[in-house]
Amino acid sequence: NPINVLCHIISKLKNEDGLIQIPGFYDVVKPLSEEEKKIMAEWTVDEQTLLLETGVPALGGETNYSLAERMGARPTLDVNGIYGGYTGDGSKTVLPSSAHAKISMRLVPNQACDTVYKQLKDYLEKISPATVKVNCTFGHGSSASIVNYKIPAMQAALKAYEQVFGIKPVLVREGGSIPVVSSFKDVLGLETILMGFGLPDDRIHAPNERFYLPNLYKGIETMIRFVDIYSRTS
Repeated sequence: NPINVLCHIISKLKNEDGLIQIPGFYDVVKPLSEEEKKIMAEWTVDEQTLLLETGVPALGGETNYSLAERMGARPTLDVNGIYGGYTGDGSKTVLPSSAHAKISMRLVPNQACDTVYKQLKDYLEKISPATVKVNCTFGHGSSASIVNYKIPAMQAALKAYEQVFGIKPVLVREGGSIPVVSSFKDVLGLETILMGFGLPDDRIHAPNERFYLPNLYKGIETMIRFVDIYSRTS
């Protein structure tokens, strides 16, 4: 039964502690420096609040990392969809001929998507039994990158936020799918300053996505101040 086999394969992608089991996956992952750990510790995300917002009974992830580090600084592997066989009303005892899963991975600096895809493909072929054929199709991806928070442009952005919002920003890592950022860095050697003004409960990408209007106006002012501050420091 391909669905049974697929479930066994998926169960071998991560262990109970949240560690990804693909050989070589973590080889080039750069550990957080003590300075980075100290900075991320300033992000006082409350576990109980997060449990309430998400509705889950407990938080998962790698056990040896803080909540902030698990959410923003560690690579991930997730099954985004799984399908196959009969899914209509009622019951049928017919075995499916195929089963499918969609998998995504958030990468961190030093990881290249082509390399990670090959590692995944090789691992899937290795752990798959002889009773099935495994086909892997690459969707899309890009290598990971991170902005140097010590450069003048980033410091100007931090000052602009503080002046407009009246509070010092906290530096955290955040996963996102913006391939052009790594292209700017790898091809042109340029850093990208990403300035967001959304809130955690804006339901980004959902049908009822919203944007808090006061942040829209403050965002405009922040961008103006950023350009002014950076023009005088660069």
